Amino acid sequence: MKPDHIPTLSSPAINCRGQLLSLSTPVVMGIINVTTDSFYEGNRMHELHLVMEKAKQHLEEGATILDLGAQSTRPGAELTGPEEELHRLLPAIHAILNRYPTAIISVDTWYAAVAEKAVHAGAAIINDVSAGDMDADMIPVVGRLQVPYIAMHMQGKPATMQQQPQYTDVVTEVLDYLKEKLAECRAAGIKDFIADPGFGFGKTLEHNYTLLKHLHLFTYILGVPVLTGISRKSMIYKLLGITPVEALNGTTVLNTIALQQGTHLLRVHDVKAAMEAVRIMEKMKG
Repeated sequence: MKPDHIPTLSSPAINCRGQLLSLSTPVVMGIINVTTDSFYEGNRMHELHLVMEKAKQHLEEGATILDLGAQSTRPGAELTGPEEELHRLLPAIHAILNRYPTAIISVDTWYAAVAEKAVHAGAAIINDVSAGDMDADMIPVVGRLQVPYIAMHMQGKPATMQQQPQYTDVVTEVLDYLKEKLAECRAAGIKDFIADPGFGFGKTLEHNYTLLKHLHLFTYILGVPVLTGISRKSMIYKLLGITPVEALNGTTVLNTIALQQGTHLLRVHDVKAAMEAVRIMEKMKG
């Protein structure tokens, strides 16, 4: 599973509102879903005090980035419009930065208007599960905002993505897609591009594990940092015959494999467990 030599970037770093964030040691991104419709019930928070409690917990447990999302992207989820996203996100961004002014906030959205207003409110990173495919203005807007952009591969849309996804070669096709997106983002002036293969987004169980097995190729071929988001996903609980609530142990196993494969960011529900995996892997690297 693990190649003899994992390709690395010489000095991976991203510029977060003037703060240079090194990715030489993998960082953990704590998920905060500002919604009642997350696939994982432990992360459904629509009230501001719950959002603040989760932010406090994530930061105390070692999260470098807080990833705020106001739209469920679970298979079959109903879409939330940009106005409702902003209604949920902006108070959360303001409240978190008021209490934790140095916090790095990522906003999980595919709407360019939401990205723009969120960055003006203090967000530092845009995390787009559609890589610009669901809003043609997204990539140009992020280029103007000059913030890091996480571009994820997704086959189809959230409502339909798990209805018989098909690939001839999933690794090659996802790589080719992200390679094209990287070129498009560079042309738009985006300097910090982070690639996300999109585990669980238009992929079968086999597709997901094939991508994980070859995750090292994404840094090697694209030459950019890679984000892995596999926390409590169906590739764990369906394989093991359990529920998302029971999938923490499996998540830690897969996060460890992703770290072995050279990932730079782990997007997780459970920061403490992910940080422990990072610390152990860094110790093993010596």
